[in-house]
Amino acid sequence: MLAQLVALAEHEKVVGIGETGLDYFYEHSPRDAQQRNFRAHIEACRESRLPLIVHARDADEDTADILEDEMGNGDYPGLIHCFTAGPDLARRALDIGFYISISGIATFKNATELRETIQSIPLERLLVETDAPFLAPVPHRGKRNEPSFVADTAAMLADLKGVSTEELARITSDNFFTLFSKAKRPVSL
Repeated sequence: MLAQLVALAEHEKVVGIGETGLDYFYEHSPRDAQQRNFRAHIEACRESRLPLIVHARDADEDTADILEDEMGNGDYPGLIHCFTAGPDLARRALDIGFYISISGIATFKNATELRETIQSIPLERLLVETDAPFLAPVPHRGKRNEPSFVADTAAMLADLKGVSTEELARITSDNFFTLFSKAKRPVSL
């Protein structure tokens, strides 16, 4: 599997590896199998130098433990996608150089603890995402999510971080192209 992942990563349109990680919520896959596959994806990132896009659901401690353990075998870039965890996973991910991506969940009324954790994430390590077609932000909650709704999540994040939406857009765009360095920035008109 590793050789195949690394070979596929060479395609010009592949800018990252994932979404991969651990999901213990439904228990549809054995945990040991998830962990083995997660480690294989990390090794593919290490070899390809492409960033790892991590999914973690009800598996924060194991996710952080594996990320830290694997960092001991050589560094690799990455981000925690659709971050919904608490301060421990955020701190541990940031400590190994990862970025953290925020979805529409952060706009939900009951996401107070998540917003408190987001306040501790430095702007230079923050991304914003849709996770479409799921997790539409307020005021679109309950609808099918679409890319244009990311503006609502970004507006909430800008307010939370005390910056303008334009500044947040500039910073998070720069963060994206720093992390996903294989992606080409569009040429400005």
